[in-house]
Amino acid sequence: MDELTQADLAPLTVPPAGISAPTYDRSALTPGIVHIGTGNFHRAHQAWYLHRLMQDGLAQDWAILGAGVRPYDAAMRTKLAEQDFLTTLIELDPVGTNAEIVGSMIGYVPVEDGHGPLIAQMAAPAIRIVSLTVTEGGYFLGPNGPDLTHPDLVHDSDLANAPRTAFGAIVAALRRRQAAGSGPLTLLSCDNLQGNGTLLRTIVTGLVRAGDPDLADWIDGVCTFPNSMVDCIVPATGPRERAMARALGIADTAPVTHERFRHWVLEDRFAAGRPPLERAGAVFTSDVHAFEALKLRILNAGHQILANAGDLLGIATIAGTMSHPLIGALFRHVQSREILPNLHAVPGYTPDQYLDMVIPRFANEAIVDTTRRVAFDGSSRHPGFLHPSIVDNLAAGRPVKGLALVEAMWARYCEGTREDGSLIEPNDPNWDELQAAARAAKTDPDAWLGLRCYDGLRDASAFRNDFDAALRSVWSDGVEGTIRAYLR
Repeated sequence: MDELTQADLAPLTVPPAGISAPTYDRSALTPGIVHIGTGNFHRAHQAWYLHRLMQDGLAQDWAILGAGVRPYDAAMRTKLAEQDFLTTLIELDPVGTNAEIVGSMIGYVPVEDGHGPLIAQMAAPAIRIVSLTVTEGGYFLGPNGPDLTHPDLVHDSDLANAPRTAFGAIVAALRRRQAAGSGPLTLLSCDNLQGNGTLLRTIVTGLVRAGDPDLADWIDGVCTFPNSMVDCIVPATGPRERAMARALGIADTAPVTHERFRHWVLEDRFAAGRPPLERAGAVFTSDVHAFEALKLRILNAGHQILANAGDLLGIATIAGTMSHPLIGALFRHVQSREILPNLHAVPGYTPDQYLDMVIPRFANEAIVDTTRRVAFDGSSRHPGFLHPSIVDNLAAGRPVKGLALVEAMWARYCEGTREDGSLIEPNDPNWDELQAAARAAKTDPDAWLGLRCYDGLRDASAFRNDFDAALRSVWSDGVEGTIRAYLR
């Protein structure tokens, strides 16, 4: 079996292997992007767009340097370095499986305390874009936006300290660029957050405004923070996915499986140039917000509708929840009655058409996307994806009963046992707090609504009453009985 290295690529491009591999000279690529957070999604999405351009002889000076700020990023760096930073992408579609090897990443910054190598690389004049996929929970969000009082951000706001966070490292690099005259950066968030570029700007400038107002003004004046929307279902990698790569004859220790669908929508606000991403299918628009709203409230919120209910019943995959008659019906009913009425059409899609596109993607049995993975970090995902629809419905006098039921099933999930009595292992960065609130809520639902993420909702009587009734029903009648009663 071939190890996945640059030297092994030539035979892989020859039929009958049928595996697409880089046709460009990777040794001639030069870096233009540092990307923080090189998990599966980045390698299946942004890295793929760059790879497609490079296959056409474009973007040769926009290669990616991977980066990370957590201990597990060092393990990823080791894995990718052993295979020359190549990644096998395996497309899973009901009509067939395709594979390709992506080569747009050419290095990975060493992961060290204080992030010195990362700061130095982001300060290098050749780097013109710093992009991020650090997940929703990585933005220190509170009910009203980034919580700049978080201890890690308070630490990084003292510019004399070695930074702890990606945002602190970005600030340190921007100080060097300003001092050296190395030019501005585009800071590009690719995370599932409404107004992700705006949030990133708030954090970065918030860290420096008090301690170095001149730097804050320079950042505001010359750097850009485009908003973007990203979309591709990318499961986690485990033994199954590694076995799929081995079956192709490739010893890739970090292969990525993904669906065929990809979507990337961006504002065209880049401070120091950009690759021609539209040539690879990306969409540039002045109204990312409308695309974000469709995707976050239909697809991402839809995942949360399915995941907690499915895992509580022992259903392992999202496709399995879609085939469950009650959970699948709940998904469609909540979407049509309580989510879609708040949304507007975008070029190419009405809200109903977008939902019709999402349903077969979720039902794709070739994508083994687990309910546990999708349910992870509900303390970030429920406020970000579901609560905005609740707020809009309450303001418009529309029902929230279905969304209140979804919130009740999240509370039931965080109690930590499935309906068959099996344990749910901790599945949220705030699991201990959530579990304590969920257990207290068995007899007092207000204990759950006391969580900070319900600020602004707990005093809305329509939501509070529906949540109270739903949670009591989930505990007394079970998930299926409660869904059945709701659908009636």
